[in-house]
Amino acid sequence: MAAVAVYALGARGPSSATPVRLALAGTAVAVVLQGFVHGVFVLNEFVFDRIRFWQVGSLTGRDLDVFWQVAPFLVTGVVLTLCLGPSLNAVALGDDLAATLGANIPLIRAATAVGVILLCGAATATAGPIWFVGLVIPHVARLITGPDQRWLLPYSAVLGAILLTGADTVGRVIVPGAELEVGIITAFVGAPLFIALVRSRRMAQL
Repeated sequence: MAAVAVYALGARGPSSATPVRLALAGTAVAVVLQGFVHGVFVLNEFVFDRIRFWQVGSLTGRDLDVFWQVAPFLVTGVVLTLCLGPSLNAVALGDDLAATLGANIPLIRAATAVGVILLCGAATATAGPIWFVGLVIPHVARLITGPDQRWLLPYSAVLGAILLTGADTVGRVIVPGAELEVGIITAFVGAPLFIALVRSRRMAQL
């Protein structure tokens, strides 16, 4: 429902859902939902204590029971997203050329949105909001593979897992006798790396 609300607010027509409009609409929806959530958990001390750790983003206590709960959503999202690689290459050429090549643009966009919702929703429900993985990793993968979505998508999945595992390992050893949540580590690593990628001339050419 949040994704539908973001798209409805950020798009005036089928082809007007630009990244800037969607980002602004997403920010507005997130603020409203966060206000609702805060109003709920401040009334319950137990929930307040639990959500403090979830909001930071952590893999602590996430065992296979949690994985199996979200596995159907993850598997469906992964399969759907990987299958969309060739179609996304066509859409990247522009709507007119993609339509000339026979691409069903509304269907491709709808399927892509479903894949993103399944993957992001399942990951966030499992470990909380872990910052910068989704922002940094696709750009790093693009530097390696180029713009071909057939390679960019699987490389992003593998590199994202490597970054998350490495950050979690660092968080477990950097503080003796305790653990620094993985979301904090990825924020410290991801922010300067993202700035470097934005300033990269090669990234601009891609």
